[in-house]
Amino acid sequence: MAGSAAPRVLLSRSALERNARRMLTDGGVVDLRHDAFGHGLDEVAPVVAEAGATGILVDAPRDVERLTRRGIPARPDGSADVDAHALFGIPDAAESGALPVMSLEGRVLSTKPLLSGEAVSYGYTHRALRDTRVALVTGGYAQGILRALGNRAGVQIGDSVHPIVGRIAMDVCVVDLEGTDAAVGAPVLYFGGDGAMRDALARWAEVTGLTALEMAVVIGRHGERRWIA
Repeated sequence: MAGSAAPRVLLSRSALERNARRMLTDGGVVDLRHDAFGHGLDEVAPVVAEAGATGILVDAPRDVERLTRRGIPARPDGSADVDAHALFGIPDAAESGALPVMSLEGRVLSTKPLLSGEAVSYGYTHRALRDTRVALVTGGYAQGILRALGNRAGVQIGDSVHPIVGRIAMDVCVVDLEGTDAAVGAPVLYFGGDGAMRDALARWAEVTGLTALEMAVVIGRHGERRWIA
């Protein structure tokens, strides 16, 4: 699934700037390896440098060369003074008050009735306990939404959080609208933002056994990244 149909990895520049300013008032070395943990090294490095970073850890000599040409102090080894969880507002941050920089947003592709006893998705791991309506939404394991999350995590559509039901497919999954409906094209928030899904990656970590930071790396590298205000 490509282009506008794929879920978007939305990255908040204002959240990153706020977190960086709070954490770098006295300078410090920032770890931006793994492509800034999926957030994009070339976009993140100038922000943390302007906020006062005295050094930036990167993966390879070519990253050092590229950033040094831009006047950004980069090096391939050393230890960081700044917790990457807190810098990016990833759940489990020791620093309270950090804003999530990354969010993952899909779209409703279609909706349909699901009658009591009927099943959805591959393997029929979910059967409706009552008549309901389900939505097919963009986002699957190809974008880092791991299969283990099927029947064990939720998404936000409008003001409400609804469960993902059935097995997650490569590019889509199914959401139980629980007696409500959703318009085709409506946003579907998997995690991030400043509302109910702000810390949803913490739930993903519980379910999958991966850390929230590890999942951010995978999602950021496989998704269509877009910086927003």
